[in-house]
Amino acid sequence: MLNMDTWLVVSLFVFVQLFFSLAYEGSGYYGYGDDEDAYARRNGGTPWCAPIKVKHGDVSCRSPGGQYYKNVMGSRCKIRCKRGYEMQQGHPEVVCMASKHWSGNYACREIRCPKLQMPANGGYKCSDGSYFNSRCEFFCSLGYTLKGSKTVTCQYHKTWTSGESACIDVDAPVIKCPNLKDKMAEPGKLTARVTWDTPEGKDTADGILTDVILKGKPPGHFPEGLHKMSYTVYDRAGNKGSCRFSVRVRVRRCSPITPPENGYMKCDSDGDNYGATCDFKCTGGYELQGSAARVCQYGLTWSGTETNCAAMNINVGVRTASGLLDQFYEKRRLLIISAPTAANHYYRFQMTNLQHAQCGLDLRHVTVIELVGIYPAQIGRISHRLIPPGLALQLRLLLQISHNNFNMVMIDKQGMDKERYTYPITSAQIFTTIDTWQGRMDEMVLQQEAGHTCQ
Repeated sequence: MLNMDTWLVVSLFVFVQLFFSLAYEGSGYYGYGDDEDAYARRNGGTPWCAPIKVKHGDVSCRSPGGQYYKNVMGSRCKIRCKRGYEMQQGHPEVVCMASKHWSGNYACREIRCPKLQMPANGGYKCSDGSYFNSRCEFFCSLGYTLKGSKTVTCQYHKTWTSGESACIDVDAPVIKCPNLKDKMAEPGKLTARVTWDTPEGKDTADGILTDVILKGKPPGHFPEGLHKMSYTVYDRAGNKGSCRFSVRVRVRRCSPITPPENGYMKCDSDGDNYGATCDFKCTGGYELQGSAARVCQYGLTWSGTETNCAAMNINVGVRTASGLLDQFYEKRRLLIISAPTAANHYYRFQMTNLQHAQCGLDLRHVTVIELVGIYPAQIGRISHRLIPPGLALQLRLLLQISHNNFNMVMIDKQGMDKERYTYPITSAQIFTTIDTWQGRMDEMVLQQEAGHTCQ
């Protein structure tokens, strides 16, 4: 049996052999420290380099002569970094030189991708910065939308799995149009004043708007009817938002009224709207009955009473010639024809000519008065009404008309003696003369508007 001392020597020898066998099989175990001088002292000055230790990597060495130790002079060692790491500097293979130093530096560092650019109006969060296999997730501020990949990962070849993303403004701005009630036109007008404040738009992104544009009529006076408008607003990204609204203007109107028969009606404004006034006049030879003017009231009823034009009631029983003529003042023009006898040639010619001119006479508000004969046998006539001899005589005396010869006198509505003739004239000449008198032009306009004509 072996004694105790022999057993201890054998055990120590086996341990040393096992230790060194573990140290150089690429397992990362090293029998000695990194001190090159210590190696030299312990091994009789043998030029060994320090054992290689690489964090995050593996080392595989071989010696020139196949020596047991792998870091003698001339030994070559290959360095391989673990996945996710790369050589920081130097060459992946180093040689142990006579100077007891390895031919280059060696170290493994973690692979890193380029730093991501922070997107404007947004950002990103990463699981491990820019290092290998780090996962970064992009996000955007309120009102912005992500364009590109939501997540990227740092790959082995130092690139991200996708290009950089951006935050863009795609949301349209919001604008709220005014809500306007129907407006009523002002009295006597067909428009209403409508005002509103320009609406303010709201942008969900940066809050900055470039333009607010109105399409349609701006605030002010709006005519009757429905008016449609819209507002459009733009943000700095060119997105637009719109809203629409309308304004309705209503006109309060009375029931339509028409001109009286044998009369005229002239209204201001639109004729039947609230506040409009209608004035009435009768043609010559007719007298106005009822209201001369009527107004459309707020309650949509006309003021006053219904207007009519009644034929003039000529009173031939008056005592004086002036009393007779006063009945025509501002109502009718007079054409007074005087002759000594009904057989007078001029008289017969003139009356024959006027037989076909009654429409023109009525259109010009002309009443014909005949004075025929010599007192006391003279008579007078207005249409079918006879004038007493004494009243007929007074007319001749008042107007200074001779009873011995043919005479014709034209008097206007103001009782003015305008023209005198001692011979007959045509109806066309009479009409031309009257049409030049004061007030006749206004009558012609009214008659044209009312459609009164002899055509």
